[in-house]
Amino acid sequence: QVQLVESGGGLAQAGGSLRLSCAASGRTFSMYAMGWFRQAPGKEREFVAGISWSGGNTPYADAVKGRFTISRDNAKNTVYLQMNSLKPEDTAVYYCAADRSRRNIINSGSQWYDYWGQGTQVTVSS
Repeated sequence: QVQLVESGGGLAQAGGSLRLSCAASGRTFSMYAMGWFRQAPGKEREFVAGISWSGGNTPYADAVKGRFTISRDNAKNTVYLQMNSLKPEDTAVYYCAADRSRRNIINSGSQWYDYWGQGTQVTVSS
C-alpha cells in the first residue's frame, strides 16, 4: 500500500510559478511510475505529466509542455511538479498518482493508476 500526500498548491498570478510536491509512504515507491493529473470544475480529470521510476521518461500534456517540469527524488520518496509561466487555465485541483504495474511506461489514462493523493488546489489569477 502506498499513501500519497500533495502539497505546495495555492494562489499565483498569471506568469508566476508554483512547485508541487507529492510525498509517498512505502519502500516500493521507487519502483512505480508516477503521474500528475488535474481536474478543473466541471471538467474531467486530465493527465498533466508522468515520470518513470528512473526519471528517464517524462511525457507531458501539450497544454503544459515547456512550462511544467516533473522530477522525482527516490531517496526522499517524493515527486515534484515545477509549474512556471502559469495561466488562468491551469487552475485546478492537482493530484499525484502511482502506477504499481509499470516502471518505465507512462500511461495518460487515470484508470491505470492504483494510488491517489487527496489533491492540492492551484488557482491562477489573471
